[in-house]
Amino acid sequence: MSALGWFPFRGLFRGRAPGGEPDAEEPQPVRRVRWVARALAVWALVLLGRLVELQLLRHDDFRRLALSQQQKVIEIEAPRGMILDRNLKPLAMSLPVDSVCVNPQKIPDVTVAADILSSVLSIDRDELQTRLLAAKQMQRGFLWIKRKITPEESARLRSFNLQYVEFRQESHRFYPKGKLAAQVVGAVGMLDREERGVVGLEAYFEDELEGRPGVIRLITDSKQRGLDSYVSSEPAPGQDVVCTIDERIQFVAERELARAVVENHCKTGSVVVLDPKNGDVLAMASYPTFDPNERLKKGEDLAPRLNLAISAPFEPGSVFKVITLAAALERTSLRPDSMIYCGNGVINLFGRTIHDHDPYGWLSMTDVLARSSNVGAIQVGLKVGEQTLYEYVRKFGFGSPTGIELPAESSGMVRRLKAWSKSSIGSVAMGHEISATTLQLAQACAIVANGGVLVRPRIVLRCGRSGARFQSARQDKPQVVLTPENAVKLQAMMEEVVKSGTGKKAQLDGYRAAGKTGSAQIFDFDAHAYTHRYNASFMGFAPVTNPAVVVVVTLNGASQYGGAVAAPVFREVASAALRILDVPRDPSVKSSTDREGGVNDLPAANLGDAPDDLLLYAPQPNMGQAKEAETGMEMAGGKASGARTPDFLGKSMRDVFQQAAARGIPVQATGRGVVKRQLPPPGAILTPGASVWVELGR
Repeated sequence: MSALGWFPFRGLFRGRAPGGEPDAEEPQPVRRVRWVARALAVWALVLLGRLVELQLLRHDDFRRLALSQQQKVIEIEAPRGMILDRNLKPLAMSLPVDSVCVNPQKIPDVTVAADILSSVLSIDRDELQTRLLAAKQMQRGFLWIKRKITPEESARLRSFNLQYVEFRQESHRFYPKGKLAAQVVGAVGMLDREERGVVGLEAYFEDELEGRPGVIRLITDSKQRGLDSYVSSEPAPGQDVVCTIDERIQFVAERELARAVVENHCKTGSVVVLDPKNGDVLAMASYPTFDPNERLKKGEDLAPRLNLAISAPFEPGSVFKVITLAAALERTSLRPDSMIYCGNGVINLFGRTIHDHDPYGWLSMTDVLARSSNVGAIQVGLKVGEQTLYEYVRKFGFGSPTGIELPAESSGMVRRLKAWSKSSIGSVAMGHEISATTLQLAQACAIVANGGVLVRPRIVLRCGRSGARFQSARQDKPQVVLTPENAVKLQAMMEEVVKSGTGKKAQLDGYRAAGKTGSAQIFDFDAHAYTHRYNASFMGFAPVTNPAVVVVVTLNGASQYGGAVAAPVFREVASAALRILDVPRDPSVKSSTDREGGVNDLPAANLGDAPDDLLLYAPQPNMGQAKEAETGMEMAGGKASGARTPDFLGKSMRDVFQQAAARGIPVQATGRGVVKRQLPPPGAILTPGASVWVELGR
């Protein structure tokens, strides 16, 4: 057989006889027919190859193209996961609500439809009629009318029984406790017609809470006219977040904080209640606050949405003397009963004259803390030395964010040693030339309460889908800061503050309590001088024998001292927390009626002008000013030098918030996915207090 003997068209290609001899001379018409047949055979092979390519090799591509021409995809928003307190009481949840859409092709009279729908749904009639006419002219088969209507609107519209109206079920974010823990839980905003977390846990855990959207497919003809629609995939709800907050303790903290701020004519305030053993934040309150059920209005003041406990650092004042004395116990020969000369209430420190509120002579180190002697604290600081004092300030967690799972946490401000002046050691020893947040103070106080270990605060217990096994939140390894022996000594010294010192108003009925008062004058940047308004604070723990709670109270803009206005808040909040946690009372501790006494812990000092790079918290009427211009500061301190905008491009929302929080930069975000665009661009000079806007996309 010849090489072409198997070919079906072999007769068309023969040029020789089967035996190999040349064919006889063929007539001209036969040769033409043979060449035409050969051309047709080649053409048939080309068609066959093309058919194989279209039907087999590129089938999926053309199928997708056909579907894209025949169908339109509309996302169905997924219900967000719940946010619950530690006892699984809901703080944020998504409820099913109706959304209204129509098939414009089924509307018999657009004018009548616009009249009915606009009156029932309280929307602009003329605008609605324009949209309906445009959709009808474009022969569209689907049009949203209003998303997430009220139950009353839904019932009224259903009563009309309009054939062209359809109801789609979506979810609406609801906060059953109203203002309770609002800054912690956060709120959602409508971005691209979707609910997106904008502050608090809602923003930090956006990726976990948002869920997976469902899909509505709209079937169209070749002219894009709507024929039908159906749900091709149901939305999957987001994961639930269980936080460490106890709503009962949170309620008391917010109530007492609001009362103290109003009664003492303060600007703002914050309270943190912490479990010193594991770092669980049992309550975190800020005043003023807001109701997350009410959507943000254009031009509305954003200050109430700021979580002051983590985002607004301030000069702590005398509460910081605890850190100074802790360093002395660890690194010097000083002990609680060591006598400190207080210079009869006056010390000249490198040209600065600093006074005590009373002319003390010799005091034990315990009494230096109990009576809040500024001169005594400075003498202890000089004994400790700059290097060691700075080391322990950092060891106690100041100058670094705690890493809590909330956006926009500030690191506070601790200047590097090379930026200290000669007299800075005196200022830092009594809580000036440094700024800290209420949460940082709670973290530091917990070190003393739990026996000398730094435990990072956390606000989330676990995260997971409803009904599924929860994944516990990560817990960092504790770091030893104080020896247990020195921690116990410091506990006893802080107890003396409450028993006989400036913190008498913090005494508890049935429990031994320990703490420290603080009052720092607020610096007026316009006048370049300290004012007679104070950051009044108190940090403490109870019971002393086995501390169950740490409570830190900060009142900004107070006209009285911390011992007078912040200590009573500690008493009420700590008493309620111990009762709620069912901590046994100490029968040896009787109810105290001696809660009066010296509460003046203010450094009566020639403080002078604050250093140029010192950032103080002075309460302001808007979020941009209140957030503290920390952008230009290095994490451990340094000078404000016009920091450059970080590069957020390609990062997820969580990474953006974490990076921004570490530098104290406010961020506004839109969209979902990863950052595609940002303003200002990476590397641009960022003015203090300015926000960075980022746009995310898939």
